[in-house]
Order: sequence, then C-alpha cells, then structure tokens
Amino acid sequence: MEGEIYVPLNKAAEEEEEEELGLRVHPFGFCNVRRPPRRGAARCFQSCQFLASITGFTFLVGLSGALDTLCGQDFGAKLYKTLGIHLQASCIISFFFTSLVSILWWYSDAILTFLHQDPQISKQASLYLKYLIPGLFAYGFLVNMLRFLQMQSVAFPLVGLSLMPLTIHVGIAYALVHCTDLAFKGAALAVSISLWMAVIILGVYILHANRFKDTWSGFSWEPFHSIFANLKLALVSAAMACLDEWAFELLVLLAGLMPNSTINTSLIAMCASTENFSFMLSYGLGAAVSTRMSNELGGGNPGQARRVMTVALKLTTLVAFAVILVLVLGAHVWAGLFTNSPVTVAAFSSMTPLLALSIVLDFIQATLSGVTRGCGWQHNGAWINLTTFYLIGMPLAVLLAFKFKLYAQGLWIGFTCGLGLQVVSLLLLTRTRIKLPENPSTDIHEEQHVANYVA
Repeated sequence: MEGEIYVPLNKAAEEEEEEELGLRVHPFGFCNVRRPPRRGAARCFQSCQFLASITGFTFLVGLSGALDTLCGQDFGAKLYKTLGIHLQASCIISFFFTSLVSILWWYSDAILTFLHQDPQISKQASLYLKYLIPGLFAYGFLVNMLRFLQMQSVAFPLVGLSLMPLTIHVGIAYALVHCTDLAFKGAALAVSISLWMAVIILGVYILHANRFKDTWSGFSWEPFHSIFANLKLALVSAAMACLDEWAFELLVLLAGLMPNSTINTSLIAMCASTENFSFMLSYGLGAAVSTRMSNELGGGNPGQARRVMTVALKLTTLVAFAVILVLVLGAHVWAGLFTNSPVTVAAFSSMTPLLALSIVLDFIQATLSGVTRGCGWQHNGAWINLTTFYLIGMPLAVLLAFKFKLYAQGLWIGFTCGLGLQVVSLLLLTRTRIKLPENPSTDIHEEQHVANYVA
C-alpha cells in the first residue's frame, strides 16, 4: 500500500552489509532498511510497517466499509439524497479516528523503543510517520469518497482521475528525495502531497459533475444525526478488515522468531507480497460484487442478488486459476524479483503449490467479503475472521512451524487452513441469509436501517 514503510526482501538485503545502520530510500514512498548482521533495523521497520498499516491505512479502509452497505443499499432503493449524508458522516468519523492515530504515530519512537528496537532507527522511523500524518488525514477522506463513487458504479472516470496524482507523484517524490535535504522524509511527504492532490481532484469532480446532482446536495448538519448508526457499522467493518490484514503481519513476525530467520522471514515475506499482489485483483472483484449486492438488496431484489453472487464466484475462480497458472509457470522468475539467493528461490518454488491454493481461497474470500459488506453483515465477518485465523489458523501455524519444525511451510499451511475455514464460513453465511425484507424502512436516521434490508 502506498504510504507504508515496507521492508522488501530485495537482492541487496541478502548481501553482506557493513556494520553501521543506515537507510535506503526509494522515491515512491517506500523505505528499505539496510540490514546489518543483527538485523535490528529490519525488525524495527517491520514494527513501524505494522503500526502504519494496521493502525492507519487498513483501519481507515475498514471504517469506510460502512458505506458499502449504507450508500449501496440507499442507491438501490433510490434514496439518492442520503448518499451525500452518509459520505459526510463517514468523513467525520474518519477524521476523528485519524486524529487519534496521528497521536500514536507522533510518539511512535517511544513505542518502538519500548519494544526494544534500536533507538536511532526508531527515531528515523518515527520521523517518516510524522511526515506521513498529513497523508493519513487525506487517505481517510479519499477512501470514503471512493466508496461513495463506487456504490454509484462510477468506474472509468476514476481511472483517469487516479492517473493524474500518480503521475505527478513520481516527480514530486524524486525531487523531494534527491533534490532536497529531506532524504527519506521526502518520500513520506511526497505520499502526503499526492494523497491530498487526489482528494482535491475527486472533491472537485463530486462537487461539479452533473451526474451527482441527486446524490450530493451540499454540506449540512444532517450527517451528525446519523453519525452513531454509521459508527456502529464502521467499527465492525474496521475490525473485519484489520483482523484479516493482521494475519499477514503476524506471519512475518513469527517467521523472525525461527532458527535461520533470514531465509524464513524472506520466504514468508515473498509469499505475503505475492498474496497481496493477487489480492489487488480479487479486492477489485469484491468491490464490484459489493456494489451490485447492496444495490439489488436496496431495491428489494434478493433473487437477483443471489445470482450476482453466483456469477461473481464463478468469475473469481476463473481469474484465480489464471493467476496461479502464471505463478506456477514463472515461479523462478517471480522469486528472482525479490532475491538472487538460489536457496531462497528453491524454497519459494517448493512452496508454490501451497501459495497457489491460498491465492484461490483468497480470491473467493475477497468476493464473499464483498457480499458480506454489501449485505451489512460486517459484524459476522469480524467474528468469522477472529475465529478462523486467530483461534484456529494461527495456533495451527505455530504448532506446525515450531513443534513439528516445518518452519515457513508450517506457518503457511496454518494460514491456508484458516483461510479455507474463513471461506467455508462466509459461504455458509452468504448462502443462507439473503432474503426479501418485509418492511424496508426509508428513514436514514434509524440505527437499524441496514437490518431492514437484510435478515
């Protein structure tokens, strides 16, 4: 995700490094840590990545998930005016929680030092996060605006609007990193500037585009009346998203505790990066099915909603198999993008069948999670993620990795088992609960607004 501090397992990371600590900076918002033999810097920046992702970006994406239900179903029910109200309420909620998270980021050096990370690297990591705080506020607004547009099936204009800040970001990042004294702080500042540019561009589009004259009626005090109903759904949406993302972060942390942790951490990080890359495709499919599901349920068409889910699952499975076909055929080439170590490449190739299975399952769960958000069942999704990953999948991963000494392979087997149970649970949930509402309410200020659409 753009804006995160990330420690990729690149070729230089496995070479012999000098003893002193330092940072490599890429001009696209990412920092690589030069790994000394004791790998303290890498561990510190992994902790910083965890803070940035889980407490910040993933959390805000999760909060915006409430709009999948509220805006999607209201658009299907032709309650167009309420979409702008929900958008404003979600932006207020995001601003409040971003303010809290920014305090955490501001004092992240003390937190990392408390976790026994190197004080010098902790200070550098904290500086990066401080320069990223303005971007975090922008990101909170941006994801809500994207959901607002997504629920109205606005797609192609977003591609052009997104390319503009992305193109400019490359130049800004290069200039701030290489032409100023900001160094790695310039990378974070470039991300913040680019995110605010994206917010401004989308904001102007929403305010002035004629297609939103019914769904955006201007700023008002009305969103404050529905903010608590929105908040309840936003919090469980955030829990659902964070619990899902935490599993990947936890795998990398566990890999660092193993004997020969360099290879095991590299292997898990490569698998997680591959999974996340494929997830970008699956998340797009999940977003599309969430839009259609919520629109159909809002319009009182549960039968059509079921058909949407069935077609989406078939399409998802086909795309997933296409992805794993490319992965299996090009495993060595793909691994070579991360490392030039023959040992690590061979180990990654041996894990490719497991990785392929997890990718198929992840594609399916992304689609089913989209169905869950569209139906307003985020609380069920959060409980499912908690149970399948943290009560079953992760304990099994620890047992296989440490007790049976399967190491990285054991971790991924446990994770895949948790993912499989998640898919089965979501499938049972979505296949049995979609039905026609008896008395759909049109009052957007009712806390049970969503419950009137879905059982």
